[in-house]
Amino acid sequence: MLFPRIRELREDHDKKQLELATYLHIKPNTYSDYECGKINVQIDTLIKIADFYQVSLDYLVGRTDVSEPYPKAQRPRL
Repeated sequence: MLFPRIRELREDHDKKQLELATYLHIKPNTYSDYECGKINVQIDTLIKIADFYQVSLDYLVGRTDVSEPYPKAQRPRL
């Protein structure tokens, strides 16, 4: 599945694919394949990318145009 904001955010932040691949601990060609939509991005990787850019996961995958991340949920005390 293609998520164009992955590339847009990288370019807007003047980052290279190699920088993101290193951050994600993957090969640069794997990261390139993510941007091109050749392979699916696993959810844990999407979360890491959203955290890197400090945006919500919904924004990253195009479900909203609001980029601010959601507040962290508090776990109930048992």
